[in-house]
Amino acid sequence: MKVFLVGLPGSGKTTFGEALAKEMNLPFVDLDYDIALTEKKSIATIFESEGEETFRKLESQHLRTWCEKKEDFLMATGGGTPCFFSNMDVMNKAGVSVFLDTSIHVIASRMKDTELGRRPLFANQTVETIAGRVAQMRKERITFYQQAKLTCADDAPSADYVAKQLRALEG
Repeated sequence: MKVFLVGLPGSGKTTFGEALAKEMNLPFVDLDYDIALTEKKSIATIFESEGEETFRKLESQHLRTWCEKKEDFLMATGGGTPCFFSNMDVMNKAGVSVFLDTSIHVIASRMKDTELGRRPLFANQTVETIAGRVAQMRKERITFYQQAKLTCADDAPSADYVAKQLRALEG
């Protein structure tokens, strides 16, 4: 089974994804890390030097390459991955997408206290201003996220519980 975690930045795709992959005995893939490793430059550098459009094309190419592999895996996608180049359709055809619908306040708190908070959009902001920006981002992206085959609306999901839900979908 190929599993794709989607959701806003700070929703827990990487952290929860690692735990869920372990629970399901699947290799874990972080799409942003894969892109940075292959392209030999950070995501921030790609955005700065080549622009968002180039990054989104690279992101889609990397996603499609993974989807074509025979092996199963669990992937943490970037927050914007589902929103471009029909990537949500690609993920849903290749496997099972899971929307981590984490509350805005939890995301804002996480961003304030982690490296996410150092990104240009969120640097030197309060939890309240970050929450406002996250809410706007959610509003813009929710139609894509809602196309996921499974939604996990829990600020601290259980890997065991989500694994059982995924196995039930697999049939």
